[in-house]
Amino acid sequence: MIECWENECMSAPVSIVWFRSDFRLGDNPAVDAAVALGGPVVPVFIWAPQEDEEWPPGTASWWWLHHSLRAFAKELEEVGSQLVLRSGNSMGILLSLCKETGATNVFWNRRCEPACIKRDREVEEALFEAGIRPASFNGALLYEPSTITTRAGTPFKVFTAFWRACLATQNPPRPTLATCRLSGPRRWPASLSLEELRLVQQTSPIARLSDWWKPGTVGARAQLDRFLKEWLSAYDEARNRPDLPGTSRLSPHLHFGELSPRQVLHALQRHARESGLSEGKWLRSQFVAELGWREFAHHLLWHYPHTRNAPLRPEFERFPWRSDKEFLSAWQNGRTGYPIVDAGMRELHGTGWMHNRVRMIVASFLVKDLLISWRSGAEWFWERLADADLANNTLGWQWTAGCGADAAPFFRIFNPVVQGMRFDPEGRYVRKWLPELAKLNTRWIHCPWEAPQSELRSAGIGLGSDYPFPIVQHRIAREVALQAYLRMKRSVRK
Repeated sequence: MIECWENECMSAPVSIVWFRSDFRLGDNPAVDAAVALGGPVVPVFIWAPQEDEEWPPGTASWWWLHHSLRAFAKELEEVGSQLVLRSGNSMGILLSLCKETGATNVFWNRRCEPACIKRDREVEEALFEAGIRPASFNGALLYEPSTITTRAGTPFKVFTAFWRACLATQNPPRPTLATCRLSGPRRWPASLSLEELRLVQQTSPIARLSDWWKPGTVGARAQLDRFLKEWLSAYDEARNRPDLPGTSRLSPHLHFGELSPRQVLHALQRHARESGLSEGKWLRSQFVAELGWREFAHHLLWHYPHTRNAPLRPEFERFPWRSDKEFLSAWQNGRTGYPIVDAGMRELHGTGWMHNRVRMIVASFLVKDLLISWRSGAEWFWERLADADLANNTLGWQWTAGCGADAAPFFRIFNPVVQGMRFDPEGRYVRKWLPELAKLNTRWIHCPWEAPQSELRSAGIGLGSDYPFPIVQHRIAREVALQAYLRMKRSVRK
């Protein structure tokens, strides 16, 4: 009986599933399409960073990718399959693999990055010309970016209206279950080893991210379960507190596709049902809205691909940004003299992640206190964030700089001392990431330069040696930023 099934399977068409950042078997439309044909399936990952010359992956992303691929390869082995690894030109490798395996179908899940869209179009045309059936699917978002538009048929630029339109559409379908078996070809094509991709250098500080994260679907599901059980009930209040474990920390798992947003949404629905919440209440909860912001970011990048490098609001092309390497270096290395800013940058360096509230604070400080372009900040985050996502990174930085969609007004300038006192009231977050300030009295933890010398001596702190003085005075920097903004507006009117 098994032999007959295998013979029938081998006579069915061979399908290649091209994985990029969707490393899961459950709720994976490309995998589901291949399985539905009943024939052998060849899972493939192609390492091709050169195909995105503008925004190649950063080192933290490389680390996560390495470990996510390792976990996914193990997941495939458990269902009788294996992951073929190649490096080079995606189009050429896919065409070669089709010849090697006799594949007549190539399936993949779409991405919204402009370089990926361009590459997918070229690959699709080349496969079609070679007589191979290409098909792509939406596996990374709840809604197709092209289907959510205003009544006039234009893209949304305001989140509230966008998310209201999303919620008014039909709910995304339930996530599909993972296949329990994937049939392979008679002869597997050659594959590189994971180490040959050289994604991780063991001597790099990035290698220590394993102290904080567990990439892969197992780690993703464990993190989701932990969030639902321990932190979701207090999410609305705790999500802005970096000193509390109040956020989901799902962003890297979602970016690499170890979880789909549909899986997260339906896990929330199930949890809400078990907790006795009505559908209307949980669907309009703050955490679901955060999933909405993720959708909005990809909606904007899909419709406005130029925003990865340029502001959505063109008048900000005239903003008089500074080019100050010393200021930029101080910000990058957590040496600005403002504890909440420096703690955030140290957390980023140590974990490849930063609390969302702190991301807004450090971004505001860079673009408004230091007047350094949002693009410099976006590039540093891109290099250092394990969850670096072009759509989310672009939206976040342009939102803070006031030059993007539904952005905070430029004149909304965060006071880093006030922000620290409000969201880290006991200084636990600062003490964790700035151990040199650990013994300082809470009264002064967010403004050590104001502490009496006796307090500093008692805490063993020498300002200017153990911890820097502020590199700018916020009150003055704020006025300078507002004047720069007014000059930009006057230049636009001329």
